[in-house]
Amino acid sequence: MSNSGKVFLIGAGCGEYDLITLRGMRALEDCDTIIYDSLIDKRLLNFCNENAEKISVGKRSGKHSFFQTDINSLLIKKAKDGRTVARLKGGDPFVFGRVGEEITALKENNIPYTVIPGISSAIAAVELAGIPVTHRNISRSFHVIAGHTSDDLQPNNFREYARSEGTLVFLMGLNNLRIITEGLMKGGMTGDTPAAIISDCGGENSIVIKGRLDNIFLKAKESNVKSPAVIVVGKTAALDFSPTMKLPLRGFRIAVCATDKICRKLFGLLERMGARVERTAGNVIREIEDNSQFDQALNNISRYSFLVFTSPNGADIFLKRMKKLKIDLHKLSRIKIAAIGSGTAAALENAGLYADIIPEKYTAECLGKCLSKKVKSAKGCLFSAPPKARKRLQSPLIKRAFTMTI
Repeated sequence: MSNSGKVFLIGAGCGEYDLITLRGMRALEDCDTIIYDSLIDKRLLNFCNENAEKISVGKRSGKHSFFQTDINSLLIKKAKDGRTVARLKGGDPFVFGRVGEEITALKENNIPYTVIPGISSAIAAVELAGIPVTHRNISRSFHVIAGHTSDDLQPNNFREYARSEGTLVFLMGLNNLRIITEGLMKGGMTGDTPAAIISDCGGENSIVIKGRLDNIFLKAKESNVKSPAVIVVGKTAALDFSPTMKLPLRGFRIAVCATDKICRKLFGLLERMGARVERTAGNVIREIEDNSQFDQALNNISRYSFLVFTSPNGADIFLKRMKKLKIDLHKLSRIKIAAIGSGTAAALENAGLYADIIPEKYTAECLGKCLSKKVKSAKGCLFSAPPKARKRLQSPLIKRAFTMTI
């Protein structure tokens, strides 16, 4: 089997899905196999190719579902099967991720790969909590430390950390919080040094706990804060640069059930207003392959004086069918076009067709009333509309025009 596949190692960013980079999002859309970690925002999967294979290899402390060697083997297998693979990791691939081991395995098997950076929680989680990792005259550096490995939590290391004048950021260290705080104080850092814990960075359940090095452990215990969390120690942890912009839908959770195209549009609109949007089971619109009535209407398209479209999907299917039947769009030159709204009109404009009628209100009733004022000939209208909309459209026209419903 030829090795024709490739692998994108993508950083998903920290927290909510829209913190992924534009390059990462574009690569994700092009991949047909997605191998992802548990820390990513699952809403990112809504932006994958509709038919993409999605495989969770989530690893959390104490809950390892895949060993690293298994992930390496999976990447190699899928790439050798000729697939374009996304290895989707939370944060940035190289910040305490094991992407180096994955790259080594890919190189040993001559599999092409590229790395797309992501925004690490070491920076993003802290910033989203209103804490800068650096600030002039307070902290000119920051140090990112793994908080879950024994090698990084040795007394000698704590002495080095305590002597640092920069901000200390511990990742994956909540279970070792007491060891970290006591180790820093034993290493020479004063107990009144500002400290903070950020859990679920920037998400709807985000928690920020502030205190001092000598009391942050008790505060975390009282708050019952959960992983994943970031621990910050240093003078900048006392600052509060929390956002002051209040979005109108912040705190609201909205479920969207629609086609992929409409979902993506609604996601952007609602989330820019602060809502957390979740996709329920998506709707899929497919053309009826064996539709002789539709084909007959298109082959006799010159019979009609008006084409009436009530959705972008209807317009897309009409155009695809015209192309499949090899019907020249020049045959529409004497036919007027009515579209229920700007979105439907835009779908037609992609093919160089421009709507003659668009109602002020984007409803079937208003479109029907507009048509009733324009249709004079009995030559007829060709409708692309679902049954309910079709009835509301046709009622003002039924006495004045021959109708062909599709």
